[in-house]
Amino acid sequence: MKNIFLGLFAAAILVSCGTISTTTSKVGKSQPSISNSKWTLADNVKGKTPTLNIEAGKVTGNAGCNNYFGTLSSETTSGSFVASQMGSTRMACDNMSVEKNFLEMMQKANKYVVSGNTLELYKDELLLLKFNKAE
Repeated sequence: MKNIFLGLFAAAILVSCGTISTTTSKVGKSQPSISNSKWTLADNVKGKTPTLNIEAGKVTGNAGCNNYFGTLSSETTSGSFVASQMGSTRMACDNMSVEKNFLEMMQKANKYVVSGNTLELYKDELLLLKFNKAE
C-alpha cells in the first residue's frame, strides 16, 4: 500500500513538472465550460480508474473504490474550480490510498484548464490531476 502511494505521488510530481512549462500560461485564463461533462483519470492506477462527472453544479464519480459526490463552483472567465462538501460511500478496498489521494487533490484544486479532450486540475500553478474526456 505504501509503495502504491509513493508511486502515485512520484508520478503526479513528474507529470506536473513536465507539463507546467507548457500549460502554465493557460492557468487562470478563460476556459471552456465543463458543465455536463464526464472525465476519466489519465494516470494508470492499480484497480478501478477514478472518474469525474460534472453536472448542474455537482461533481460525482468513482474515486477508485467508492462513489463520491460534492458541489462544484466553477467560473469560465477565470478557470476557477472549487469542489466542496465532498462525501463518499465507505466500502473498504485494496487501493484505499489511491482513493484518499484522489479525493484530497480534488478538494485542493482551485483552477482548471481544458485542452482538447483533456482536463487538468491545478492548485494555483501546480498540476494535481489530469483527466481524459469520457465517451
